[in-house]
Amino acid sequence: MAALALRLFFFFHFPAVTDDSHIYANLATNWLQHGVYGQTRGGQPEKQIVPADTRLPGYPAFLACIFWLFGAGNFKAVMLTQILVDLATCLIVADFARRAVSERAARIAFVLAALCPFLANYAAAVLTETLEIFFTALALDCAAAALNRMPEAGIENQADTGALNRTYRRLWAATGAAIAACILLRPDGGILLAAIALYLAALAWRHRVDKKNVADILVAGIIVVVIALASLAPWTIRNFRTLHHFQPLAPRYANETNELVSRGFNRWVKTWIADYASVEEIYWNVPGDKIDPEKLPSRAIDDPTQRDETLAVIADYNQSQDMTPELDSRFGNLAANRIRAHPVRYYFVLPLLRVADMWLRPRTEILPPDVRWWEFNDDTKQSVIAVGFGLLNLAYVAAALLALILGQARTPSGIRWAGLLVSFLLLRSAFLGTLENPEPRYTLECYPAIIVLAASLVANRDARHLP
Repeated sequence: MAALALRLFFFFHFPAVTDDSHIYANLATNWLQHGVYGQTRGGQPEKQIVPADTRLPGYPAFLACIFWLFGAGNFKAVMLTQILVDLATCLIVADFARRAVSERAARIAFVLAALCPFLANYAAAVLTETLEIFFTALALDCAAAALNRMPEAGIENQADTGALNRTYRRLWAATGAAIAACILLRPDGGILLAAIALYLAALAWRHRVDKKNVADILVAGIIVVVIALASLAPWTIRNFRTLHHFQPLAPRYANETNELVSRGFNRWVKTWIADYASVEEIYWNVPGDKIDPEKLPSRAIDDPTQRDETLAVIADYNQSQDMTPELDSRFGNLAANRIRAHPVRYYFVLPLLRVADMWLRPRTEILPPDVRWWEFNDDTKQSVIAVGFGLLNLAYVAAALLALILGQARTPSGIRWAGLLVSFLLLRSAFLGTLENPEPRYTLECYPAIIVLAASLVANRDARHLP
């Protein structure tokens, strides 16, 4: 009841319908009403709906189902459905903790998930995060159930038919299906597939002397990979037949076929961006809005000559607020010079700073607190919310990290298959470091793993104090 109340609080007081929400809704409505997976274009009466591949079909399919039941554009029905999905996520995370740690950890994990305001906040936002987190937790739980049937999980005496029985295959098939849903929602959902494949490969190497175990593990990996990737076949075929190009996922920058991708500008941004504030204040402004040079951090300019060049190209852009190939090339030249002068900063320091910002900043990006929360320019209430959310997020992440540092995974009461969680967290963090838009919501998919790790720490600590 507390979990439901928390999510309804965000639903009534902080519902979020963003520009991305309208894009997804437009795709869903056209798909539902006209049978065309595309976006509506103004100024083209003869061709109002243009087929598109800028977004994967998972979330538009979900919205189309809701709109079919409750009416097109009914965002309230979408949010309420997502609240129910998020409540189910809490139960799945608890079940994962039960399999991986203990019954006590399962209860603690349920509380940590149920009362997590970051999960609850996005349940009231018309975005992919709630469904992505649900299927991530489901994939991890199914993988844990399957791993529990392997010799590595402690079952020494297998039946004559071997570990790869029907239930075992079904569990790995369910894991692959959940990952497929993750990928159809967001392209980066494939990181979970890579993490599970990497863990199974390490498991096979550990058991390399036992050919039977290696064969079982390899078959498990094949099942997961085939089912996870098979879901992309219809989408890829559709893109090839309708749009006449090979696109198994979605474009890197969600751009249309003939749309200019500002690669030079994006690369320039990556030479200095390290925090979400710059995403809102500068990155999202291009094209269409002015760039305020005063908002640039000091690390964006290295010397007076570079300052003059940077301000000149920004001034030229601000005149039209349109990114032309010539302007993009000039931003690209700035980026090339900065990378040549400071390669370590570009390839190592800034990616680490972006990852740290995504993990540690207050998760208030769709809430009222100012994006520059550390300047305390808001009223007292908003500043307290920002600091409180920041401390709470830090508590979740620190507890998970402490569980690993203290070696909980190596003790009998610790978490099993911790390598799978660590692999997922590291791979996803490494990928996020390559992005030029460090948005904190991109780490929310990791929260099922974070919660289970944190629950293992609390459960083991409590267990040591029991009589």
